[in-house]
Amino acid sequence: MTMRRSLWLMGIFAALFIAGCAINTGARGQKDTYSSIWHGRLALKVDADNATLHRPGQSFSAAFELQGHAQQGELQLLTPLGTTAARVTWTTTSATLESGGETHAYADLQALLRHLLGTDVPVIALFSWLDGQAVALEGWQVDLTQRTQGKIIAHRLHPGPVAELRLVLED
Repeated sequence: MTMRRSLWLMGIFAALFIAGCAINTGARGQKDTYSSIWHGRLALKVDADNATLHRPGQSFSAAFELQGHAQQGELQLLTPLGTTAARVTWTTTSATLESGGETHAYADLQALLRHLLGTDVPVIALFSWLDGQAVALEGWQVDLTQRTQGKIIAHRLHPGPVAELRLVLED
């Protein structure tokens, strides 16, 4: 896998993970019973994976826009100029990643994340965190203490590699 593709994959992971850790509070998002909308900036730091030696430590940051919920939605990663760098859409029966003029289809969001990351990601718990619910999950630590200021910090301790995700939601 090329370094550029690795960085894009890390960005997609960061956005999805961060979206899961974001919360929807007042003017920082809109929410109804069917869909939620969040936007802001995210930063992800992933330590080197010493177990496989295939993934060096990496850092990534981007602006993002997320709309939807665990069963259906769309995530866009934005360039510094505001154009879409990558787009992920999903339903309960499919997920699509569009990036660099290529489109990749998956059975669902969980399968897309598993392919990108090589491990399962708790999508339902991530969207619970978006709703401000401090759902405990083995291997993860999420800090929602600054969520009213639009700030979320999440750590994945295991399985490795260790990762830190920081999110700042914008009005």
